[in-house]
Amino acid sequence: MQAFLKTVLPYVFCALAGYLAGAVNFAWLLAKKRGFDIRTKGSGNAGTTNAGRTMGSGVAAVVFVCDALKSALMVWLADFLFHSSPSIQTVTMAACVAGHLYPFYLEFQGGKGIAVLLGSALALDWRLFLILVAGAAMNFLLGLLIVVMLYSSAGSFTTARIDSFMDGCPYQGEQALM
Repeated sequence: MQAFLKTVLPYVFCALAGYLAGAVNFAWLLAKKRGFDIRTKGSGNAGTTNAGRTMGSGVAAVVFVCDALKSALMVWLADFLFHSSPSIQTVTMAACVAGHLYPFYLEFQGGKGIAVLLGSALALDWRLFLILVAGAAMNFLLGLLIVVMLYSSAGSFTTARIDSFMDGCPYQGEQALM
């Protein structure tokens, strides 16, 4: 029983702490400080993009950085407390994203989780962060190509090919990328 608790308790602790940290929604908090609920304006989403639409690009940058930092700090804390256990860090990362997407005090209507995912990915492994950023950049550029060229079949085919490559990327922690 003691071995079970010693094994399981860190995961439970990190999952709860990660969820609660992820649930802190800076877009909603800054909008409340300005006297409105961000979920009733713009796109209705409590995230960085809608913060930019409703409160300006400076506030959006603050929201993005704060969201990324909260998840990065939680992953680093899990690393510090549990001595570089990648599985515990990954649980913490997933819980932070889940908390941001579904905060209990906002009726489970949070942000989209992009900044939270990027921040925790950077804390987990900088190479994972670069893979995510490269995938997002490629999708953006290919989407732009579709709009500019009005040639959706080629753009869609290329996007599907690159996405399938990114999905099959052999990332499995430190050993796989060395």
